[in-house]
Amino acid sequence: MNKITAAITAIGSYVPDFVLSNEVLETMIDTTDEWITTRTGIKERRILKEKGAGTSYMAIRAAKNLIEKSGIDPKDIDMVIMATATPDMPVASTGVYVATQIGAVNAFAYDLHAACSSFLYGMSTASAYVQSGKYKKVLLIGADKMSSIIDYTDRATCIIFGDGAGAVLFEPNEEGLGLQDEMLRSDGIGREYLKIDAGGSILPPSKETVENKMHTVFQDGKTVFKYAVSGMADVSEKIMQRNNLSHDDVNWLVAHQANKRIIDATAERMGLDESKVLINIHRYGNTTSATLPLVLCDFEKQLKKGDNIVFAAFGGGFTWGAIYLKWAYNS
Repeated sequence: MNKITAAITAIGSYVPDFVLSNEVLETMIDTTDEWITTRTGIKERRILKEKGAGTSYMAIRAAKNLIEKSGIDPKDIDMVIMATATPDMPVASTGVYVATQIGAVNAFAYDLHAACSSFLYGMSTASAYVQSGKYKKVLLIGADKMSSIIDYTDRATCIIFGDGAGAVLFEPNEEGLGLQDEMLRSDGIGREYLKIDAGGSILPPSKETVENKMHTVFQDGKTVFKYAVSGMADVSEKIMQRNNLSHDDVNWLVAHQANKRIIDATAERMGLDESKVLINIHRYGNTTSATLPLVLCDFEKQLKKGDNIVFAAFGGGFTWGAIYLKWAYNS
């Protein structure tokens, strides 16, 4: 009997229609297109403008896109993992609502929050469920409405983030394809460098927290950049070494789209030519939990069965890691 691995068998995505370009940001804050592009690689980002729409709005559409493309019956989905840093509301799980709305009536669901590493951690979790033999179809969705927690007068953060959603389906594989290895890390030292001060149990919402803009993202950019470069590059190199992969063996790097300089540094450490690095940060900015699946969707036609892909991410907390996966199908 062949060993069961967990492979990605279908993907889907959704991004809002509204485009917030660097040129528009020039009219809002003290910045320029050249300044943003040089430092981040971002040219534009998508913003969810629909009234009353939250993260679930995009997650549902990404999941339905996957369902339509693959022809899967939602009733056959065993579980739904919702990777997000911006749930619709506290307490009531966004993933549970999404599962019901897409017709996954036989699935159980929950949210997974590890900042920008949420989807990467979710890949590990979804794969473990499949490899256990108890579940056959696990839907992993990464979605974030970052515009809901950004101060658009803060140049340090508003140029970086955008909204979007992506979804992947994990299923059992007996050909040795799918997730091969993982190196996941975390360090609580990052708590002070990338955070939202208010709205949690330490500092509940109040008139003062709202007036002092304590419900939006704070980032110490230089410190986060330093840790992200070393963290992502380190685990990406180590996972190659542990699996005896040379730069010739790796077909693609799918990295968290936070800053092009971080992606470039990771690729350089891995010895990869830029032609093997999949990048869409210029189109969407940092969509947090949605970056990895959005990259897969944008470049799906280039992915071939058996391709060796290294996924890497870094997020607040700090959280980071790398996953080595063999692609399971030709699009």
